[in-house]
Parts: sequence; C-alpha cells; structure tokens
Amino acid sequence: MRTHSIRSLLLAAMIMALSTLALPTASFAGVFVSITLAPPVLPVYVQPVCPGEGYFWTPGYWAYGDDGYYWVPGTWVIAPRAGFLWTPGYWGFAGGYYAWHAGYWGPHVGFYGGVNYGFGYGGVGFGGGMWVGERFSYNTAVTNVNTTIVHNTYVNNTVVNNTTVNRTSFNGPNGVTAQPTAAERAASREQHLAPTTVQTSHEHSASMNRAQLASVNHGRPASLAMSHPAAPLNGNARAAAPRSAQVAHGNAAAPHPANVRPEGKPPANHERPRPEGGQKEHRPERN
Repeated sequence: MRTHSIRSLLLAAMIMALSTLALPTASFAGVFVSITLAPPVLPVYVQPVCPGEGYFWTPGYWAYGDDGYYWVPGTWVIAPRAGFLWTPGYWGFAGGYYAWHAGYWGPHVGFYGGVNYGFGYGGVGFGGGMWVGERFSYNTAVTNVNTTIVHNTYVNNTVVNNTTVNRTSFNGPNGVTAQPTAAERAASREQHLAPTTVQTSHEHSASMNRAQLASVNHGRPASLAMSHPAAPLNGNARAAAPRSAQVAHGNAAAPHPANVRPEGKPPANHERPRPEGGQKEHRPERN
C-alpha cells in the first residue's frame, strides 16, 4: 500500500510539472496534487474584521502535505491589481483521485467546484463586493467591515444564503455536484495571476503548524481565520498566534460558514454603487 501511495504521489508530481510547463506566462491554473483520501468538511468560523480599504477576503481551505490535510486559515490580502478578483481553489474527485485545482486572480470569478466557502462565495460567483473604478466596494451583508474606517461599502442582502446546506469541501460523487456555468468557463480562459507571495507564504506557515493538521485537530483547527496572513516560519518554530482568529467550537450545532454573519448588525444601508466592470454574483438554476 505504501509503495502504491508513493507511486501515486510521484505520478501526481510529474503531471503537475508537465501541466505547469504547458501554462502560458499570463495564465495560472492547474492540478497540483491528487490523492485517494477525501478532504474533511469545512469548519465553521466567524470572519475577522477587514483590516482596511483594499483588502480582499480569501476563504480558508484544506491543503495537503507530507502529513496529510491541514487547514489554511481564511485571511484578508491585497489584490495584485485593481479589477482582479479571487477564485478559490477546490478539490475535485475524478478517475479515483481527489485533485486540487489551485485558486487564481482574474477579471471575473471562475469555477470553484460549487463549494460554499461562505462570506460571498456561495458556490457560484462572488457576492462580497465589487470593483468600482480603482476602488473595491464591500457588501457588508456578507463581509465584516468596520464602516467607520472603510467607507466604500453597500448592502445587498439578496446574496445571503439562508438555506440549510452541508459543509462538503469537494466536488464530485458524494460531494458537491455542480458543473461550470458558461460564464465560469469563459472566466477560465481569461488572463490569470497566480496566488501572491503573501498567499503562498501564508499556506506554507499553516503547513508548518501541526495544530492545523486534520489528523491532530480532527477537523477542528486551532486557527480558522485571521485578519492578516501568518508571518513566515523559520525552521521548526511554532506558528505565532493569529490576529483576530475567530473559532466556532462547542457541542452545539454550528451554522454553515455562509450563514455566519459578521460580528454585530450590518450598518445602515448606503447608496449602492454601480458595478463598473465588477463581478456580480449570479445563481443559475441547477438540476
């Protein structure tokens, strides 16, 4: 079994290398790891308050390393350029393997497996905000923003998903069965940018923290979300305590991430900006 596992990982590494070489320099997409074990369900957490104008929410996800699955906390990051939005990565099952489809930046939000990551990422599109010219405007109905500091906000309650759904973290049999929409397929052919160095460093820091391993925390990571990406770790140093980490633990049934509202009540309704080249959430009917 161990020999078969090693061979599978080597094959996945070869596929990753070939796929990466085949990608154009202006594009970023691909499968970076494939394994036979399904990822854990998505944990529930409260979104930390946005640190300030210009920050963009990137939801937490299960990544895979030498010691198995580990949780990468959701965090606020700066977009690499104005007008670009984040498409989260997702796990998809096909051909007997769970493959990781890496996230990317682009002009529109593409397909992320139909996984409901919450906070505007309800499975299709993004309802957490939009670009208005060179500034990003936040939808405070689904994002936690201090409107006394950040003033480019609006309220659109139509994107709030109040239905009861599961917390499945992958696409495929026994998971989410969504397929890409025409708009998502078009988005996949647009110019993409890879995750920023801050994002890759953030993921690496999570991989060095054993408390984030699913085998250790049993699906209940110590750090679920933070207001800023984790600082890089040196050697075997332990990860520093994250800022504004919000954990939804306990014996009571926890709500789905999409239904966890930001701390406090949404502010009074502001005049809603017109979407000038921004991404509006769309929810086509699915069978």
